[in-house]
Amino acid sequence: MKLLLTDSGVRNASVLAALVDLLGKPIAEANALCIPTAGYGGPYADPGGPWRFVSGRSPSPMTELGWKSVGVLELTALPSIDRERWVSWVREADVLLVNGGDALYLCHWMRESGLADLLPSLRDTVYVGLSAGSMVLTPRIGEEFVGWKPPTGDDSTLGIVEFSIFPHLDSPDCPENTMAEAERWAAKIKGPAYAIDAQTAIKVTDGGVEVVSEGHWKLLNPAV
Repeated sequence: MKLLLTDSGVRNASVLAALVDLLGKPIAEANALCIPTAGYGGPYADPGGPWRFVSGRSPSPMTELGWKSVGVLELTALPSIDRERWVSWVREADVLLVNGGDALYLCHWMRESGLADLLPSLRDTVYVGLSAGSMVLTPRIGEEFVGWKPPTGDDSTLGIVEFSIFPHLDSPDCPENTMAEAERWAAKIKGPAYAIDAQTAIKVTDGGVEVVSEGHWKLLNPAV
């Protein structure tokens, strides 16, 4: 997969250019599937959040970018649908747009639905994560970001990338997410980690990692 792990969606020209580069064609020629599932899982979740994400009325631009088509893939429904049917939907999509919310809830349903097992085979698909939709691909999120409690009882996520993410750096909506707090969080994570703000994304292709930013970010634990 080709990954664009954003903090707050496609907020600026640099992140948009990175997305188009990963797609290899204009957005207007690309078919998207959006995954709203994480928006239901957090302790402060409400049904308005997933609706805003799907309808393109979220402050974090994802579905409203001008795609050729946008479909909805709700992970909690997939276990009741014929696998070959929904797998064909995923394979036909150019891009997966994965909502924010609760990363551990999203991780649970990625595994339960079977999507987690499918992801490594999607070599040409672009995965665009938003906050928790980005964090779910990391090895772990840290206890500070645990909301929904998974059956495993820990903070581990899918581990598709080798670094963790501290999102919403210096966000007015998350005043506790300071750089000092990010550094304390990273010390407990112990592996490599990025603190990123709303104007930043992490682009991952063929194992290469590139930070795309018009804002602020920092690589923490770089020597690990």
